[in-house]
Amino acid sequence: MNARYQIFHDTHYHYDSPVSLAQQLAHLWPRACAWQRCTEQQLLISPEPTIRRDELDVFGNPLTRLAFERPHDELLVNARLSVEVLARPELDFNGSPSWESACNALTYNSGRPLAASLLDACRYRFESPYVHLKRSFAEFSESCFPPGRPLMVGVQALMEKIFEEFTFDAEATQVATPLVEVLERRRGVCQDFAHLMLACVRSRGLAARYVSGYLLTQPPPGQPRLIGADASHAWVSVFCPVLGWVDFDPTNNVQPALEHITLAWGRDFSDVSPLRGVILGGGSHDPEVRVTVLPLE
Repeated sequence: MNARYQIFHDTHYHYDSPVSLAQQLAHLWPRACAWQRCTEQQLLISPEPTIRRDELDVFGNPLTRLAFERPHDELLVNARLSVEVLARPELDFNGSPSWESACNALTYNSGRPLAASLLDACRYRFESPYVHLKRSFAEFSESCFPPGRPLMVGVQALMEKIFEEFTFDAEATQVATPLVEVLERRRGVCQDFAHLMLACVRSRGLAARYVSGYLLTQPPPGQPRLIGADASHAWVSVFCPVLGWVDFDPTNNVQPALEHITLAWGRDFSDVSPLRGVILGGGSHDPEVRVTVLPLE
């Protein structure tokens, strides 16, 4: 079973005053995974960058570096993608090790070298710019991780808890809203819920990473799909020493499958923002972002 999509991700910056110099980083190419492949990709940029370099970042995500060395008063970056998503194997969460043993496997012990997969997972155990580890996150998730519970069963319970106790509210938070405030107000967006789940999992010594991507949304019955009405999405992937990395979407209380398209992953949003950079000049400006995910029959 598989699903095919055409994706349009359009970003438009209109500056109050000309920008004389700019450096931008773009995470707009889908990551190659066992469960998806990108069959076509195109990046349209106006004005033409002085320098463009495509490479991989430190997490293995496709990254495009852009430099603009001529004055410009607007910037348009349009990604055009065709992606095929494959079915993922079904997993037995009850067969995963206890969360305590998973934590112990990721802990350094003198004289016991860690396997490469464990070493890679360890970078996702600690604090990151948007995910600070505090006692309140461990306390919030305590009921999900009783002694001896299988790791993946506990993570699934945490996903359900966030879904049931939090309200999706696009006006409640901004990118820089502290995570403790999200926990107190019980409101936010997919980015907040992903960061919260990361903080809860990492507060128990486990490894979890932030995943950015797209989600196929369904229009109301009888209504056409609106161009540009979708948005980027975010969810979480948790490391299990036996099962490997397993994805969870706390915003929708589902395990990502055919309707989730993976773009990139990192420690949190700051590692995989679709487009970010520094500019000289420009005055005040806000980007206009339009995302469309079209299923292909």
